[in-house]
Amino acid sequence: MAKVINVSNRLPVTIGEKIEKSSGGLVTALEAMGPSLRWIGWPGAAIDDEARQRDIEKTLRDQFGYVPVFLDAGEVEAFYEGFANSSLWPLLHYMPSRFRYEPQWWEQYRKVNEKFAACVLEVAQDDDLVWVHDYQLMLLPGILREARPSLRVAFFLHTPFPSYEVFRCHPNRAALASGLLGADLVGFHTFGYLRHFCSSVLRLLGIESDLTEIRHEGRTTRVGVYPIGINASRFDAALDSPQCAAHLTSFREAYKGQRVILSVERLDYTKGIPQRLDAIDLFLARRENRDDIKFIFVAVPSRENVEEYRVLREEVELRIGGLNGKYATLHNSPIHFVHGSVDFKELCALYVLADVGLVTPLIDGMNLVAKEYVACQRDQAGTLILSEFAGAAQDLFNATIVNPYDAQSVAGAMEEALGTSPEEAMRLMRPMRERVMRYDASRWASWLLDDLRAIKPPAPPDADLAEQASRRISQTLARGGRVAMFLDYDGTLREIERIPEAARPNAATRSLLDRLQNHPGLDVTIISGRTPDDLDSFLGSYSFGLVAEHGAAIRRPHERRWEQLDRNVSYAWMENVLPVLQLYERSTPGSFIERKRTSLAWHYRRTDPQFGLWKARALVAEIATLIANLPLKVRHGKKIVEITSTEVNKGSAMLHVLEQLEVDLVLCAGDDVTDEDMYQSDVRNLISIHIGMEDTRAMMSLPSPAAFRFFLTESLAPTPTPLAVGEK
Repeated sequence: MAKVINVSNRLPVTIGEKIEKSSGGLVTALEAMGPSLRWIGWPGAAIDDEARQRDIEKTLRDQFGYVPVFLDAGEVEAFYEGFANSSLWPLLHYMPSRFRYEPQWWEQYRKVNEKFAACVLEVAQDDDLVWVHDYQLMLLPGILREARPSLRVAFFLHTPFPSYEVFRCHPNRAALASGLLGADLVGFHTFGYLRHFCSSVLRLLGIESDLTEIRHEGRTTRVGVYPIGINASRFDAALDSPQCAAHLTSFREAYKGQRVILSVERLDYTKGIPQRLDAIDLFLARRENRDDIKFIFVAVPSRENVEEYRVLREEVELRIGGLNGKYATLHNSPIHFVHGSVDFKELCALYVLADVGLVTPLIDGMNLVAKEYVACQRDQAGTLILSEFAGAAQDLFNATIVNPYDAQSVAGAMEEALGTSPEEAMRLMRPMRERVMRYDASRWASWLLDDLRAIKPPAPPDADLAEQASRRISQTLARGGRVAMFLDYDGTLREIERIPEAARPNAATRSLLDRLQNHPGLDVTIISGRTPDDLDSFLGSYSFGLVAEHGAAIRRPHERRWEQLDRNVSYAWMENVLPVLQLYERSTPGSFIERKRTSLAWHYRRTDPQFGLWKARALVAEIATLIANLPLKVRHGKKIVEITSTEVNKGSAMLHVLEQLEVDLVLCAGDDVTDEDMYQSDVRNLISIHIGMEDTRAMMSLPSPAAFRFFLTESLAPTPTPLAVGEK
């Protein structure tokens, strides 16, 4: 039976004299899976004694089905407190001023992610589902993908994902984004977070996406929105319990005659507690009768061993003391501050008691406190005041939405909420509560896992076709036949560079070119949109045939002289088209014009990718109108818009070269629209390969130049099985 392997930084246990299981929405959402669930994570304590580790591991496996990942104190400090919480956490929450970074933290973060991966790989079978949680394990999906491509892996981010402009501040930004792309499915609380992630992938890795899919390296990572819920049945059961009723009776007696405004938060700088106190200060200053108001602050301790959290606690306690001193009367201190955890049923009674739930974080992935408050408004309703920067603001549509940075607005919202009639409060609350109770944590988990199950196990695209094509080439060469190869350069033999001049052959490309040059039976032509000067500079030392500017000029094998193939083509049109390109160059920072002898090209690979693409599409439309009655073609390639004569194209150049060759097999390969003319050529025994994931008329696709270089290397390897006589 297939298992669900749930992987989180912490196991839901507390290690002490005994091992006690923790409660929570995620635990409830997954525990219904019973024996099919395995949970992998750190048990929450640095345990060095190996005998104690073995005892804990046995207990966790036997009693709970949990698999511990043991971390030493140094790993906890660098991986968790350092990289995860001092480096990633502030950036994910739009607070770069709190960002700290040490290079050694990154090394430990990577090593701990690898340690988690080793544990997953030990437990997982190929048909299992692996679900990875949160920012502490952003590298894990990529590590698992590389180690075992057949695994189906989901990743869910419980925090916000910030805009690219914030995420780009991180020194390891590209590696983190790439790590997440190892997953088959990446989930977020809101569409805004999803959109920011796709934008970062585009800008950091150059990988475009559509609304729900990111296609890269021959596979697809799906992205989705999965707003997390609470353990709804637990809250319903608590509301019906005698303990909750007793707590509620006690609270009503204690706060008799007072309106209660409740805040429940972890004591974290993202929660906006100082800003909330500013709003409370304004609210109390305006109010004549302060005896009938009680603010209850429940601040759950958080990361108390971190200095800035200790400073925050001191600041909050000092501020609350000052406000109580400022606004206290003989009968009432307006703020009751509790720094500590509260019993669950006691907390539910507080939620029921509160006339107003005040939830105003500066930023929050979801904020389940808001949903917990709503869940407890069953028999009578209060009013929820909710920050627009909490993910829950998109779910809880009838809440009073406020900007937590605007103290005047929050103070006004409190006054308005206290003036809401019970009937109006219930009218607003009822549909929100129905949604919270329906879309609970269990529904959230099953929704995401069902989507993961629906994803087919990843397989290399066109794997069978690639194997057959490689065999045809190697067997043709093995029996003494000849193979003609027409190979594009940029994006095919060599990865595209942001600066075109930087795309000289690297070590991997040179190694392949050397093999092609020295292998008997090959007639190789590099066919490119680059100028003759570029090709001479990059590839002049090789004896290959070279075709420049999409077929306008040719340098035949073993020759140094270039021959023009476009003697009868007029380029007078350039003077009319050039001003349009210059206009787009001026209005698109980072773009530039390349004026070739036979074409005009507008490059935008150095622009903002979304802005550049938008401008490129506009340029294509404008140029198409301008040249509608001319024998010209506008090509929108990879980060380039190029205008050329219809009489000059790679397909025609390939046919011209083949007229003078006798070959048994022809291979052509390219990576953009300029290569489609080759794929559509009427050539016998043609193998056409497109590099990339775009729609194409080629016979097959390979995901990257690296994959194509590997394909060619394998095709040139000796084969023990030659083709039968007469087989093509």
